[in-house]
Amino acid sequence: MALYPKSMEELILKLSSLPTIGRKSARRLAFKIVEMDEGDVESLAQALLAVKEKIKPCRVCGNITDEEVCSICSDENRDRSTIIVVEDSSNIISLEKAREYRGLYHVLGGLASPRNEVGPEELNIDTLIDRVKTGEVKEVILSLSSTTDGEFTSNLISEILRPYDIKISKIAQGIPIGVSLDYFDEMSIYRAIEERREI
Repeated sequence: MALYPKSMEELILKLSSLPTIGRKSARRLAFKIVEMDEGDVESLAQALLAVKEKIKPCRVCGNITDEEVCSICSDENRDRSTIIVVEDSSNIISLEKAREYRGLYHVLGGLASPRNEVGPEELNIDTLIDRVKTGEVKEVILSLSSTTDGEFTSNLISEILRPYDIKISKIAQGIPIGVSLDYFDEMSIYRAIEERREI
C-alpha cells in the first residue's frame, strides 16, 4: 500500500532531488505546499517558471541575470582591473556579502575534472581569456574550492593565463579543504581575499 497519494509522492521525489534537501525536508515542504492556498501555490509555480524563462548567463561574466549584462558588470563604479574567478553564481553572493571586494567576477560554470570527464572546453574559460586580452585586467584571483577538482582547475587556468602580462593569485587557504564558499561568514571571506597569494 502506498504511503502517500501518487501526486504527493511525485512532489516529494522532485523536491528531494534538489541540492541539500533530503527526503525528510522534502516531505515537510510537500505537506506545507498542500496546506497553502491555491493562489499561493500558483504564485510559487509561476515564480519557478519565470526563473526558468528569464534567468540566463551574463554575456560578459557568466553570472545569472535577467538582462544581457548582469548588474555587477554594468556597474561603472566597479574596479575593472581585477577579476575573481568562481565556480558558480552562488559563490558571487558569498563574496559580495563581505562588502569589501569592488572588482568584477567570472563564473566558470563548474570545475574541470579528469575523473568525471569534464574538460576545460566545457567551462567558461574562453570568455575569461577574451576579457584578459583587452589589457584592462591587471589581476585574476582564483577563488575555487579546495577540492582536488578545484586545485586542478586553478592550476589549469593559471597555466592558460600565464602568457598574458597579468598577476594571477589565489585566495588564502584558511578555508578548509572540500568546503564550498557558501558556508563561510563575511569576515573569513574578506580575509581570504585580502591574504591572497600570487601563483
